[in-house]
Amino acid sequence: MTTAAEQPSGTEEPSSTEEPSGTEPPHVFRDAMAAVASPVAVVTAMDDGHPHGTTVSAFTSLSLTPPMVLVSLDNRSRLLALVRRTGRFGINVLSAHQTELATAFARSGPDRFDGIPWSTSHELPRLPGSASWIAAEVQEYVTAGDHTVLLAHVTSAEAATGGPRPLTYHQRSFGTHTPRAV
Repeated sequence: MTTAAEQPSGTEEPSSTEEPSGTEPPHVFRDAMAAVASPVAVVTAMDDGHPHGTTVSAFTSLSLTPPMVLVSLDNRSRLLALVRRTGRFGINVLSAHQTELATAFARSGPDRFDGIPWSTSHELPRLPGSASWIAAEVQEYVTAGDHTVLLAHVTSAEAATGGPRPLTYHQRSFGTHTPRAV
């Protein structure tokens, strides 16, 4: 593990490509994980006044005291390289009506923000209509297989008024959570 202060800008920690014995083939693991409903968010960062972002489903709260979040980004991600330089990112937890945003930010290419309304909050790109917004500063980078886990302190958090339903991803489809009647 490397703290944000120890990680040189633009460098990656070596990751092991050797699989442990008994490892399931990737398609079997993907199928198993498709059974897990995950929240959907767009992680954003700013580079010289230009917004950047990508869709993620691997994020969660990590600690209440101090408030921390965990986000996982692909090691090849341009956003990861940017976050390594700036040490900051935003999390736009998407609402159920934001499926098109999730799809747009999941595509590859440099112009994901083209035609997408956004504003700046805490000097980070923020998408309107999200269920919640979090700004965070990276404390630690953990290389894990083909991804890097960002452990970050929350510097700002805000839930949307009216409690919009969250966008979720389950069985390779977008949906939402519906509370059970008690």
